[in-house]
Amino acid sequence: MEWGIVVDSCCDMIPEICDDVELLSVPLTINLGDRSFSDNEELDIPSFLEDMKDYQGKIGTAAPAPLLFKDAFVKSCKAFAVTLSSNLSGSYASALVGQELAQEEGAEVHVFDSKSASAGEVLISLKIGEMIRAGVSKQTIIEKIDAFILQMKTYFVLENIDTLLKNGRIGKITGKIITALNIKPIMGSDGNGNIALFSHARGEAQTIEKLSDMIRQSGRDMTGERMVIAHCNNINLAEKLKGVILQRHSFKDILIVPTRGISSVYANEKGLIMAF
Repeated sequence: MEWGIVVDSCCDMIPEICDDVELLSVPLTINLGDRSFSDNEELDIPSFLEDMKDYQGKIGTAAPAPLLFKDAFVKSCKAFAVTLSSNLSGSYASALVGQELAQEEGAEVHVFDSKSASAGEVLISLKIGEMIRAGVSKQTIIEKIDAFILQMKTYFVLENIDTLLKNGRIGKITGKIITALNIKPIMGSDGNGNIALFSHARGEAQTIEKLSDMIRQSGRDMTGERMVIAHCNNINLAEKLKGVILQRHSFKDILIVPTRGISSVYANEKGLIMAF
């Protein structure tokens, strides 16, 4: 049997883009007070965003149980797994336990810590899929993906920082400054999977300009590379950003995907995430 890909549900992957590579998603759980939502294909994102907007307390999220990962690994038989950054969630640790359990039943599994989320997980999964289809060996895939994760960049821009404040992802003082100055924070992975503040922008034009400039600042040659842009109800900004980046940089393709539940929790309405 060919290798498949198992992701947690922070990977905003849509099955159609995986072509003939099996993709299985393991859901995280979102808690709004005493209400729990499984981040699966049945979650109504527009309705959930309304519920989240009305809820004033801390929004809880929980990693998938190890048995959920184990079942997905056993079903796939041979699988590469991609999870949320281990510094943001227990999903990676849970997947490692699931890996041990699945291997006891004969499955072959390798788990990657994306050191990212959302669009970053999608981009890693796409690269794995390309190599699976090309017949690249397991060890070579592991080496290439490990190297790519170290150089990958993930940035996101938010219209609304309420969830990050409620959940302690950014400090109250920083949040007050962002709110008082009416700026959009441009944040991202610090390279180790933690969230860091990189810049800020006012208005759509400046947001696009600064996100595009992040690519130049990376110093990487993007010739033949892919980018992923994930958005929470903001296809207009995603398309405009894609157009500008394609004019200025040499990506072979930029894929736009909508955020699922977990990504929508932190991106919030109109949030946008890009990975390259």
